Amino acid sequence: MSTELDQNLEKILPEDIARTFESAYHVFQGNHDHIEDLLQHGGALLRKASHRFTTTQLIVGIAVLAVGAVLLTKRVAEAIDDEEADEQPKKKSTRQIG
Repeated sequence: MSTELDQNLEKILPEDIARTFESAYHVFQGNHDHIEDLLQHGGALLRKASHRFTTTQLIVGIAVLAVGAVLLTKRVAEAIDDEEADEQPKKKSTRQIG
């Protein structure tokens, strides 16, 4: 029975890990178009890995992903704030002489 279960589990391939890290690299480099890819590849990797995890390992893994999502959200928000600050025209100081 356990051999049947092992055969039904999807194996984690090196390509799965490489795609996830590649998407994460692009997102952290500021290419936010790859966020969807990161979520897709990370989700597929987590789904495959979750079959082999104990409950504690699964909870810790999800917590790590949540922390990563919070840090990513913070970084994106800071980038948006920086872009808005750059777009606002700088006021010229009008000093009167005399």
